[in-house]
Amino acid sequence: MRALLILLITCFPLLLTAQPLQPWVQERINLPVLKGAWWGGIAAYTDRPQEELFAVQADTRFAPASTLKLLTTAAALEKLGPHHRFKTNLYAASLPDEKGILHGDLFLRGGGDMTLGSKRVPGAETYPKVLQKWVQAVKTAGIKRVEGTIYADVSLFEGPAIANKVNWENMGNYFAAPASALCFNDNLFAIRFKGETKHGQRTEIAGMTPHVPELTLQNFVTVDATSRTDNAYVYGAPGQYELKIFGTIPATRTGFIIKGALPNPALFAAQQLWQALEEEGVSVDNPPQVITQAPDYNEMKLLHTYQSPELKDIILIVNKRSFNLYADMLLRHLALTDGKPGSIQNGVAALNQFLRENNIAGETDTVIYDGSGLSRDTMITPRVLVNTLNFMAKSKYFDDYYRSLATPNDRGDLLILRYFLKPKHQIDDVRIKGGTIDGVKAVAGYVHDQDGWLVSFALMANQLSSNKDESLWRAHEDIIKKLLEAKQPAE
Repeated sequence: MRALLILLITCFPLLLTAQPLQPWVQERINLPVLKGAWWGGIAAYTDRPQEELFAVQADTRFAPASTLKLLTTAAALEKLGPHHRFKTNLYAASLPDEKGILHGDLFLRGGGDMTLGSKRVPGAETYPKVLQKWVQAVKTAGIKRVEGTIYADVSLFEGPAIANKVNWENMGNYFAAPASALCFNDNLFAIRFKGETKHGQRTEIAGMTPHVPELTLQNFVTVDATSRTDNAYVYGAPGQYELKIFGTIPATRTGFIIKGALPNPALFAAQQLWQALEEEGVSVDNPPQVITQAPDYNEMKLLHTYQSPELKDIILIVNKRSFNLYADMLLRHLALTDGKPGSIQNGVAALNQFLRENNIAGETDTVIYDGSGLSRDTMITPRVLVNTLNFMAKSKYFDDYYRSLATPNDRGDLLILRYFLKPKHQIDDVRIKGGTIDGVKAVAGYVHDQDGWLVSFALMANQLSSNKDESLWRAHEDIIKKLLEAKQPAE
């Protein structure tokens, strides 16, 4: 009897930290789609993270796809605060003379506002409205002619506009648009195709909106009458104005639209201002230019300051709509908060420092190249995702962070849990961030168990032979439902 008592006392800590859902989860992920692939996951109560509900390869590194945005937005909220706004300033080199002639230049000083001229974020204004405000500011200053030019100042950021390891197939498209200290219209433009219904027929381009000066498109896109999916890709790189489009689009009589990445967003913004001024009778003698070194603004005349919506509203778009540009822009701002130049490399260093300082990740738990998860070689462990979620659950900014995650009936975030609508009351008990790139499917977030206690989870699959098989999403839904039924053990 004494020996049995000693055995029970010795094993008691193990009973407390047991993983009650481990066998069930391992059985549920025994799927054909995972043959030859990797799967890892973990779930734990946010207030008692040591009591894992299950852990499968939780310390193995996986490509996270867009679940990486959970890390980027957490760091941004903590470092900048939810009410932070980004500013873009319009300067004149001096005041005009009595005839309204500005003997100098105009300067658009980029402040890293990713929402400038966008209609995605509530409170932001479309680029025609932004242009209207800039034009009005110039006219209010009494300027009727600019003898110089319009300079777009992008000195706030430095280094490549696109993160390392982004696929060539992606970087000419809107979802991989280049970052810039002076963004405009989400750094994208729309390409309109004429309606075509004949399978295999070469498509024709009807036009682009807005018009991008000097941009040319070579079109090799054909009609796929058997598909409803957009499989057309724009091939190009930052600064490249000769773009090629390959792939297929669905058959349609009314036309079809895809979106490409602006080759040079800052130059485009200055060109649009130049055109808007000319239309209002304010002439500018020379074509716009981009500068990478800031002039001395102390002696200049500030004409207008445009402010972005608050950060808490921006991260709604980053997480709910999984917008890559905004995430990669926030990464650069992490570098700036540390007093470093706003490069992608400095942003990665700042993010890693945030993870280490807060005991979210160890030295070997992350290999990060970007802030959005678009870089296929970025890798983190499932435990890092859960540690991030647990950390934010204790943050004073948790409500803003939690609100930025999608619910199962949210039409954003790739409809990750599109069949997860019944029972209806469970919708408000789940918040997720999904991620999908070639060979990768991942989802992470929070659920409330049957007693209302908060559980964090991360489910990650890599090396999938096909992203079209949705059986894995259904398995992930089943695991989340199981977490909803969990009950926290008594202390």
